Amino acid sequence: MQPFLFLWISLGTVKKGGLYTLYIIHYTSLMFIDELTLNIWAGNGGDGIVSWRHEKGIDHAGPGGGDGGKGGSVYLKGIHDIGRLSEYRFIKDFKAEDGGSGLGNCMHGKSGADITIELPIGSVVTNTETGAFVEVLNTEPIFFLKGGWGGFGNDHFKSSKNIRPKESTGGKLGEGGEFFIELKLVVDLGLVGLPNAGKSSLLNSLTRAKAKVGNYEFTTLSPNLGDLYGYIIADIPGLIEGANEGRGLGHKFLRHISRTKMLLHCISCEHDDLIQVYEVVRSELKKYDETLLDKKEVILITKTDLVDGDKLAQTIKLFEKTNKDVLTLSIIDDSSVKRLSDSLVKILQTL
Repeated sequence: MQPFLFLWISLGTVKKGGLYTLYIIHYTSLMFIDELTLNIWAGNGGDGIVSWRHEKGIDHAGPGGGDGGKGGSVYLKGIHDIGRLSEYRFIKDFKAEDGGSGLGNCMHGKSGADITIELPIGSVVTNTETGAFVEVLNTEPIFFLKGGWGGFGNDHFKSSKNIRPKESTGGKLGEGGEFFIELKLVVDLGLVGLPNAGKSSLLNSLTRAKAKVGNYEFTTLSPNLGDLYGYIIADIPGLIEGANEGRGLGHKFLRHISRTKMLLHCISCEHDDLIQVYEVVRSELKKYDETLLDKKEVILITKTDLVDGDKLAQTIKLFEKTNKDVLTLSIIDDSSVKRLSDSLVKILQTL
């Protein structure tokens, strides 16, 4: 997902020491980024050198070329900031420091400094060539790429039969390559449903989030997050038939829902056949990953102000046959929102 950038520049002057200094303030707002590709390398080992010891009064004191230093390694660290990937949008290359070359008098070269790359918890880092991957699931640093060993200086090769070796070796290359990073959100409650099911409005009402709301498909182009009494709720882009094959926002949606602890299946009363709508989304989840159907699921019938009480009661009875918890909501009714909030917290406390 490419960044969407707004830039606001404000010019002004400040008087200091009798002089006016121009200052520039800029504010940047970035679209949520959940995937990118980076080139990441550990440092190379330093070269060993050929050198001779020089000691006062001693001729031919022997070899003194030191070994090269070890290259720096790369660590990954998970952080609680889902926006961190956006900071890497223009920084595509990361490399730990190379080890220093060996020194005279048998002194080793300096080891290269390690680097730590911070990623949002839930990130999956995949080597694009080998397919090997690492998941970042907590804040504990993960050893990721090993720095290259330093080469040997000629002092390493001395022996009783070779008292004046003239050979040395170069440092080894550090591990690295191209890595695809994708974020799979780790949230407590995921709002699922077809486009325009009222998910963004619900998130805004429950958590005071500021998700964009509109009466057209794919208003939500990336997950919006909110906090409900310490529980993280994600409004994730709406599904359409064929999403498991990549239609609509397809895999971008399904990727994030895979790590959600509980699903709140939002179904709008605007539809004529609510059961069919429910089955469409369930089918897409199953085609992508059958284990998604094993998650705790609550059915939420939204926009209940659009139907009369008798029809709503009949709809609730139909959904109760699925053996799921069934809740209702009219976003324009504050008491309805409060009841839903209390119900969700009680359910989440049992997980």
